[in-house]
Amino acid sequence: MTLAGRKILLVVAGSVAAFKALELARLLLKDGADVTGLLTAGGEKFVTSHALAAITGRPVARDLWGETDSHSLHIALARAHDLVLVAPASADLMAKAAMGLADDLASTVLLATTAPVLWAPAMNPAMWAHPATVANVATLRARGQRFIGPADGPMAEPESGPGRLVEPADILAAVQAHFAAGPLAGMHALVTSGPTIEPIDPVRFISNRSSGRQGFAIAAALAALSARVTCVSGPVALKNPPGVRVERIETAREMLAACERALPADVGVFAAAVADFRPAQAADRKQKKSTMPDAVALAENPDILATIAGHAQRPRLVIGFAAETHDVIGHAQEKRLRKNADWIVANDVSGDVMGGAENTVHLVTGNGVETWPRLPKEEVGRKLAARIAEALA
Repeated sequence: MTLAGRKILLVVAGSVAAFKALELARLLLKDGADVTGLLTAGGEKFVTSHALAAITGRPVARDLWGETDSHSLHIALARAHDLVLVAPASADLMAKAAMGLADDLASTVLLATTAPVLWAPAMNPAMWAHPATVANVATLRARGQRFIGPADGPMAEPESGPGRLVEPADILAAVQAHFAAGPLAGMHALVTSGPTIEPIDPVRFISNRSSGRQGFAIAAALAALSARVTCVSGPVALKNPPGVRVERIETAREMLAACERALPADVGVFAAAVADFRPAQAADRKQKKSTMPDAVALAENPDILATIAGHAQRPRLVIGFAAETHDVIGHAQEKRLRKNADWIVANDVSGDVMGGAENTVHLVTGNGVETWPRLPKEEVGRKLAARIAEALA
């Protein structure tokens, strides 16, 4: 049991997703953790203290003023735990924590604790995307606090988008990774994955065959080494890797903007197959076959790898990918120098690599070329993550 003896304070804030906190508590206990529940007033609207106490086997903390020895309860809770896990985390509680407000038990504990804090947000997509929430998340991240999720999908309201609480099993994996204290603990990794799509009109677009599988495997491997990972992904049919914050985008310009928002980072791995060009003008209505132009004028997309490699907040280690059909190593060596990357991971995509489960890559660095045997993409991800950990040690 990887969490044996770990003391976790599980803060349950107001969200319809709060019912999942009961399953999360059960999973944490099953893995050996010692769990204490703390319900906010909003959390109590969805989960009863009796239910949470029945699962954890401990009284649930609820009221800053109504508990025995309440004058020191927040300090006792703040000091007694190895991790404060907020799941679900509401926009309100994150705002209080970012501003340093302390008007209830949960916000007071968050202000007083010296333990690491892991947030698992759950809210409406518009609330998650609001500039105030974006700023609050950035503030909490800058203080070293970590986030898992939110996931993208249907909400309790008849809406869909980023804002769903990630599944309890994935939160458990993030907690396990935190306590694993791997070699990348305390570091931030930025990974891009998948294709971009560039619209011609609302139904047609330019894209490529990238599945995103290799990028997601790298993101998962970095998270397994305890890195905080932000993965910016184009449209792929893949489940988010455990413990990884995934931001879904469509176009190259959206991907670059998301990458710049994610900085600073210790390492950037740019595995996405970004479209080099986009239609110069995208029609706002579907074009009829009879009125389609004979040619589509193209405009060049931003070069994400070169931009981040030359950025004022350049990661310490910048890694690009080169998908080639011939002279793979030669093109990769030239690309590394031209784009100011530290490493290039090159592969031959003339076969089934973009949709397949395996990959053969060449790691091109300033010290030469290292060719790896054909491996499952997950193993390629683990090998690359291990090399990154060595380089950043």
